[in-house]
Amino acid sequence: MSATRRQILAGTGALGVGASIAFTGALSDLFAGTAAAQSLGQDGYGPLVPDKDGLLDLPAHFRYRVLSREGEPLRSGEGPVPSNHDGMTALPGRGGRVHLVRNHENRPTAKFPVPTVEGLTYDPAGKGGCTALTLDSRNNVLAERVAIAGTAVNCAGGPTPWHTWLTCEETEDKAGTNGYTKDHGFIFEVDPSDPRRSGAVPLTAMGRFQHEAIAVDPRLGIVYETEDAFLEPFGLFYRFLPKKPLGGAGSLRAGGRLQAMRVPGVPDLSSIQETGASFDGIEWVDVPDPLAVETPVRLQDFGPKGITHAQKLEGCYWGGHCVYFVSSFARGSDGSAADHFGQIWRYDPKLRRLTLVIAFGPDTDIQLPGESPDNICLAPSGGLMVCEDGNGAQHVFGVTRGGEVYAMARGRQNIGTPQAPEWGEFAGVTFSPDGDTMYVNCYTPGTTFAVTGPWRR
Repeated sequence: MSATRRQILAGTGALGVGASIAFTGALSDLFAGTAAAQSLGQDGYGPLVPDKDGLLDLPAHFRYRVLSREGEPLRSGEGPVPSNHDGMTALPGRGGRVHLVRNHENRPTAKFPVPTVEGLTYDPAGKGGCTALTLDSRNNVLAERVAIAGTAVNCAGGPTPWHTWLTCEETEDKAGTNGYTKDHGFIFEVDPSDPRRSGAVPLTAMGRFQHEAIAVDPRLGIVYETEDAFLEPFGLFYRFLPKKPLGGAGSLRAGGRLQAMRVPGVPDLSSIQETGASFDGIEWVDVPDPLAVETPVRLQDFGPKGITHAQKLEGCYWGGHCVYFVSSFARGSDGSAADHFGQIWRYDPKLRRLTLVIAFGPDTDIQLPGESPDNICLAPSGGLMVCEDGNGAQHVFGVTRGGEVYAMARGRQNIGTPQAPEWGEFAGVTFSPDGDTMYVNCYTPGTTFAVTGPWRR
């Protein structure tokens, strides 16, 4: 099945960007038990209604609440809300409360850095980190504080089965670069219920590279990791085999083995264009130097067979019995083997099989480049949610089990000028533990939304 974005968005007023989306039934296990994912059609929850306040367009009967905006005071009094809201998760708390853990992808030039806090700061020169919000059952903000500071370019990450967050640094800068006093490019564990319990300890065995996102196998404890490398040589898809799998908070500090995926005969995933294409016998090769002391991991020697690369590996999610990950786009002009506007891949560990399940490609009707998927998550009652990171107005798209794609939200925060409009990308889409609220960030200006409505229609 396939549908162009012109067809998908015609009823939403969202025309003006273009890509086609192809689908294969390999996603069916991801949506098992989600009735809405089966019944929703191409129109999703209906046309998007322009927001009178100019922030977020949603279908009728859906409402949003702004939970937090950059520059406003943190409720803890530690300083202003940091800039560049990115990856996020919603974890259960006591008494029906929800802990939102939010990344801040801050570089040295960030307008609002994450405030340094004693006991929670890795490198005082780092401007990135995480903040944690505690919400009641009505999405009222009860607390907002720094959860980790002194890290750099915290892009995405992922939740653990023991209700902590693994935040990822999307950089390889070493001490002495950009003013940093310590090496960066690590994963850190954040406990939102008690940030001081997790501290600011890099999980060095999980590798030092341009991390994007992770997903944990809830049965085996294996951690899958994506590497967002924009320029050649492109990133790799990794798995980490912990010494203490599923050991709970702090267990990943015990170390383990880092491996990279090799698809036999496929040096570059962008060369695969056919949705449904599958590859058996996937190999995992030990990373020679996970700390990348001398050479970045993706440039290291993986033997005569080489290793499999892909441009812009971003979102990562566990669903059913498989892990799904995103290649946001690929461009031959950057060195990729072929062009695409986004791919979603599925890896089945039991079968050792990799399958291309969704492909975003050029639409001959509208030729605007850069429309690409980024963060993804499973909606408990609405299929797969995909954050768009491209040009023009930005959207959160839903994908149903039948392959229908619909616009769920559209950003209206124009941060440019009428002559040269710019919109902040969406990031960090996640759902409350009860499935009644979708939380999502606008990257710039940093804004966190809570979206409620008839999700179980």
